[in-house]
Parts: sequence; structure tokens; C-alpha cells
Amino acid sequence: MRRFLPLLLAAVWFPALLFADSPAFDLTGPKVDVHVKRGNVTLPVGQTANLMPGDRLWVHPDLPETQSAHFVLVVAFLRGATNPPPNDWFTRVETWTRAAREEGVFVTVPNEAQQALLFLAPETGGDFTTLRRAVHDRPGAFVRAAQDLQAASWERMRLDSYLTELKSGNQSDPKVFKERTELAARSLGIKIQQQCFERPIDQQASCLSQHTEGMVLDDTNAQNLVGQIANGSTADLMNQLSYSHIGGAGMYSPYVGAIVDMAKILSSLHTAHFQYIPALALPTKDTLNLRLNEPPSFRDPRSVVVVALPPVGPVKGPPLHSLNPNETLCAQKPELVFSADGAPMVFGTAIAHDLKLRLEGAGNYSVELPAATDATKGGVVPGEALPKLPAGELTATVVGKWGFDDFEGPHYKLLSAAPGKWTVAADDQSALIVGRDDTLHIAGDSTLCVSKVELDGVKPLPLTWKSPKPDTLAVDVPMKTATPGPIAIQIHQYGVAKPDTLSLNAYAEAASLDRITLNVGDKTATLKGTRLDEVARATFSNLAWSPGKLSRVQDYDQLALNTDASTAELEAGERSSARVTLRDGRELKVPVRVDPPRPQVTLLSKGAQDMDPAAPSLVKLGSPDDLPLNGKIVFFLKSEVPQKFPRNQRVEVAAEDGSFATTLSLADGSLMLEDARTVIGTVEPLKRFGASAFGPLSARAVSADGVPGDWMHLGTLVRVPSFKDLRCPRAASKPCTLSGANLFLVNSIAANQDFANATEVPTGFTGEQLTVPHPANGMLYLRLRDDPEIVQSMTLPVTAAAPVPGSTESKADVPAKAEPKPDSKSDTKKEPKPDAVDAGSKPETKAQHEDQE
Repeated sequence: MRRFLPLLLAAVWFPALLFADSPAFDLTGPKVDVHVKRGNVTLPVGQTANLMPGDRLWVHPDLPETQSAHFVLVVAFLRGATNPPPNDWFTRVETWTRAAREEGVFVTVPNEAQQALLFLAPETGGDFTTLRRAVHDRPGAFVRAAQDLQAASWERMRLDSYLTELKSGNQSDPKVFKERTELAARSLGIKIQQQCFERPIDQQASCLSQHTEGMVLDDTNAQNLVGQIANGSTADLMNQLSYSHIGGAGMYSPYVGAIVDMAKILSSLHTAHFQYIPALALPTKDTLNLRLNEPPSFRDPRSVVVVALPPVGPVKGPPLHSLNPNETLCAQKPELVFSADGAPMVFGTAIAHDLKLRLEGAGNYSVELPAATDATKGGVVPGEALPKLPAGELTATVVGKWGFDDFEGPHYKLLSAAPGKWTVAADDQSALIVGRDDTLHIAGDSTLCVSKVELDGVKPLPLTWKSPKPDTLAVDVPMKTATPGPIAIQIHQYGVAKPDTLSLNAYAEAASLDRITLNVGDKTATLKGTRLDEVARATFSNLAWSPGKLSRVQDYDQLALNTDASTAELEAGERSSARVTLRDGRELKVPVRVDPPRPQVTLLSKGAQDMDPAAPSLVKLGSPDDLPLNGKIVFFLKSEVPQKFPRNQRVEVAAEDGSFATTLSLADGSLMLEDARTVIGTVEPLKRFGASAFGPLSARAVSADGVPGDWMHLGTLVRVPSFKDLRCPRAASKPCTLSGANLFLVNSIAANQDFANATEVPTGFTGEQLTVPHPANGMLYLRLRDDPEIVQSMTLPVTAAAPVPGSTESKADVPAKAEPKPDSKSDTKKEPKPDAVDAGSKPETKAQHEDQE
């Protein structure tokens, strides 16, 4: 095994190394005409996907009349890598004879054949015998050569098709050129360089056609076809190694990485008289156009050109599939394309032929139309105009021939247009107002085949439209320069001779006023009507009102009217009229309805209380506006309107951003009357809102019938951490350790109010301890994350940090604690302080002191 290891490694690495320098197949070789007859059907080799035992081949060498060197054409069949073919599977054709030139030769594919090859060898003594012996002695090498050559030929054909599309496409429009190129690359399985589209348009085609050695992508269908040539169960170890990526196979190249392996195999067959060179066969109808990667030699060693014919054995149809199976297409739309993908050989070769579109509909309707593939459009296109189709849904199926076999491709959903029943949405029936543009929403069976929408007239005006839903059109109608009266909108559809017409009315620009409503005491009234954008001002009850925000509600406009005067003197239920002046100077009258006043209260006072008076909070809030979440909020309200606070009136307390809210009432005890006008409200925020509530807080009164008053700012809800203890070393210059829960609620903490050398608490802090500055006078200052602009203070007893085990302390170093003065009733005997240093201990050394600190 050790002796063979270097050989195996060489077999793996040699093709990959050779691949980088493999010459391109750019030399034009001879031509060979080939027909294949199966039963009563004859196909040119360009449309042949595979050969089958019993197929009758017609082979005709197409050499020029002036050909001076005589070539021997050998047609050979193989039956796998480990089973040498019999001698009668080789057919010798002398290409210089009159019979060969004029009539060619007929060869039948024998039973058990798996591969087919053509050899073109210079005439020498014993040429046929030498070639037959080489194939007989090394069948596996030629099996691999047939496989690699066929795969390389198909990939080269895909690349050539792509390059042809690049040269023939319209390069004047960058957008069109890019779209066509990307569709062609997708269809043919070509990798393109997107940066080429950033260049000037006249340089893009040249850029896209460079570096072709890495453009052709892997095609599973082609691999399946050529895979029929080699029998995997009998392939030897060398054959398998040459398939690996490290061996060169699978490398994306127009000439296939496998060509490198094949070149190595053929080079091993060289003799003193013959060398084997590969040729790519690029068929055009019945002619194999050969391309060589090195010039043939007519001296010893003479060159034998090796050409692969289609694989022998049954094949499956191409895996062509629709890009969007659920999409429905308009059957009559011009330039209809049935987008397809997954089978580059359908677009890059002629193997798929006689394609048709089978259209089927209701009532056993069925028709077939010729079709063709178009790589630059990314799919299959009809070969002729569609006939008149029945209205409704149809199904289109791509069918055709894959070589000699029938194949059925993807299915598509079609819709054949018919005169539609279009209706304008109820809310838009009166939406066309002269003087302003508007949008109509028109409903129908389907908008798929709509081609254009126009405003009818002597010269029809195209309208901008879109389809937000499959059955709805949103049409922009310009009415600024229109005149009142009837108008007609025409909807055109593909395949429908006459447009569908909708008759509508355009209304005059004058506003239509419905009524004005307001509550006593309000400084904002609401005007309801249409075309209210023309309102300039309004007057009623000797009050002047100016227009505010305009909004649309269903079929009406709503305009806010604002005043600076007091409306407290208005009487609820009063019926009067207002004078409304339009922008053009006209005046209109509109009825006014005055409703009872909204509840109005004033905030007398507010405060915060600890939930447990026996355990007051360690944090003193620095602003009366801050309200602790874990405390109790108490506030007094005085009723202004009505004079007495109704017992069924409620108070709503909510975040100013609306993220949380609660309602207080006398019934649940959260409100309590101090007197007839004054009420006290009590809120436990943590219980009502939860632990995540914070931010500005407001309150308002709400009447029994749900009429709300104005919001009042109540304060800012803040969350306070739960502090446990503060441990400090003896030295005031050393930091302390503050422990507690929810410390992430602190933004920063300092020993002074100016926050010099403050400790910043990072976002997402999960710890239970903070290193903080040594407090001055036993007090720390902090900024809470919920209101970082306010400085809060905290007083927490300082606990001496635990001494380092094994160290000694001096009493002088122990911070002094305040002791009560002894009186006559107190015991003069004092217990030693727990943190005091034994008087008999030795003074600590400087090193010990620094170590303890």
C-alpha cells in the first residue's frame, strides 16, 4: 500500500495543477456529419440526447477537397471500463475514398454498448490495428475520455451561446442590456461579474466576456447524462479519485476540469508513433464542428483526434421548472414569457426541440402552439401570436422532444381577459371634487390584464394607476383644472377590443357644510362637511374661529376650528348657526350644536409616601416631580366643572405615551372625597402598572358617560433600586462596595453633587455590587436611569470592609464611631467594638497596611 500511496496522491493533485495551465480549445478542427436513426425517426446529432442499442448512425467525414493528408476515421463502441470491446465493434473508414466522401458510412450501435467514440488518425501502416489494440488494452481510459469530452462540449456550447447573446444584444440602453445579460446568465448557468455593469456601457460586453475560465456553473442535468457513460460499480480507484474536487473535477470552467484528467489519461497512451489529443464536438444541426486545444502532428508521434458521441443508454427529460408556480399570467399580454430555470442545456443546446405550448381551458378546450426558448428573456416564448382564447382561467404546459423522447415541462396559470364589471368603491362615489386631485378605488374581477386607464375626452388623458390588490385599481384622477359635470373613465385590457367605461360625476369646488359641534368650555370645535379645505374662518356667538387640522373620515371631511376666547358662557343644548367664510369670499351658514362641558379639574397638590413607614426608603428624591414606582402616589384634585365632584366620575392615570393606564373611582376606594369639590386619589404604581412602568405620568377626569377632560401632568414615574449595604475601607481615598438589587436602574453614582469622579453604570448591568466613591458625610448622590437629569441622594450606614485574614490592624486606623455620652443611669462598662484591634497586637508594617488596603 505504501508503494501505491505516491501514485494515488499524484493522481489526485496532478489534474488540479494542470488545470490552471490547460490550453483553450480554440483551434478549428475537421468536421464530421452525423445522423442518428431510431425506428422511423432520424435526427441530426445536434438534437440527439443519447444513443440506444440498435440506433443506426450515418457518419460522413466533411473534409475539404484539397485535403492532402489521409485520415482514417474509426467509429468505436465501448462497454465499460473493465470489459474490453470485441474487434467487430470498430469500424474503419478511409476518408479519402470516393465512397466515404460522397456517401459516408452506416454503423449500428451494438447491444451492450455503453459509450461511442470517433477517432481521426493519419494513415500509416498498422494504424487501425494499433488504435484498436490501445482501446482494447485500456478501455477505462477511453471511457473516461468519452465522459469528459461530452461534458466539456456541452459546457462549451452553453458558454458560446452566452457570448453570442452578449454580442448580439442591444448595448445602447444600460438597463436593458443588464436585464438581458442577467437573464441569459441565469438561463445558461453562467456566473457573471456584477462589477462589469459599473463600467461605461460600451465596455460592459467586453468585461463580461473576459475570464471565461470561471464562468460556467455546474449543471446537474448534464452530469446525469454523461454519468450514464461510466459504470460506477466497475470504475477503478483512479477513476474515482479523478472525480474529486481536489482532483480537478467539478471546477467551474468552460472546458471542464475533467478535461485535465482526461488529458493526463490520454498522454499516458502515447507511443512512438501515436499521441491522442482531445477534441470538443460542437454540433450545428448534423455537423460536429471539432475544436482542438493543440495542433495535430503528422510526424511521429502522429496525432489521433478523439471525439465523443452522445452517451448510450436511456435518459430522463430536463428538470425545467417554473420560477413562480403560483403566479398567474395574462394570456394576451404582449411579449408573454413563461419564466423557467433549472436546465441550462435546454437553452444552450438544440437537444430540446419541437417545443410547443399546450393551452387547456374549461369545456375541454385545448390548443397547441409552437414555442421556443429565449435565454435573454429567461424562459419559453410562444412561436406565434396566440389565437382568440375563451375568457377565464387557462393552463399552459411546455411540451416537446428531448432527443428522441417526449418530455413534459412546467405548468403555468393563465388568465384570458374579458369585458369586466367595474364598480367604484362606495366611499369614492362623490370623491371627485373640482379643484383638487383625488384617487378612485375601482373593483373588478381581476386587474391582471389591464393595460392602461384613460380619462375619456377629445384627446384621452392617460391616468396613473396601480393595483394594490388583484381585484382593485387605484387610479389617480387630476381634477385641478377640470369642470363640474359628468366624466368617463376608460379601462383597457389586453385582448379586449373595446375599453370598459365608468361614468362618474365631478362636483363643484364649493364646500358642503354639515354642522359644527363643541363642548361648553372647549376652545376647539369640529366642522363636518366636504371640501373643507376652502374654509377661511368661522364666526358664531360673537366668537372668531380659525381653521386647524383637516382630516378625512369615511365620506366626510372634518376640520378643527380654534379660538382664543372663552366658551364657558355658552349654554349646553343651545341651537344656533355659524357664518363660515370661504377662501374665495363666499359665506355659508351651518348649524351649531353645543354639548355639555367636559369635566375640568385642577391639581392642588401631590406627593409620594413609603409603602411601609417603618422601613423608609434610603433614597431621597431630588425633585418633587419624581414619583417612586415602589411607593404610593397621593394627589388632590379640585373639581371646576361641574362645581361638585360627581360620585360617578372617574380619574384616569396614564403614561403620556399611552403605554400603561389605570382608572380610579370612589367605588374601588382609590378616590375619596375630602369635601364636595375636592377628592384625593391614591395609586400604588407597582401594583397597578408593573415593574416596567416609568416616565411622564398624566391624569384627567372622565365623566360618567365617557367624556374625557384635559390631561394634567402628574409627575415622572421613576424606579429605585433596592440597596442592601455599603462597605468601605478605612482610607477615604479608597472606593467602597455598594450591594443591592436592580442596580441597573442607576445611571451614575458619585460622592458629591457635581458628580466629579462618578461611577457610570453600564447598560445591561446584571451584577449585585457596584464599586462607588467613598461617601462624604455618609451620603452618596445618584442619577436614576428613568430621570437622569435629576440628582437624587442616598444615606446608607457604612460598614467597615472585612480585614484581610492574617493581618493586624491599629486602633488608630479604625474609623471612629459616634458614641452616646454616659449618664448616671448608663453602665460605664463598654463592650469592645467588634472591629477594634487588640491593644496587645503589634503595629502593622507598611507592607501589611498596603496589602490590606
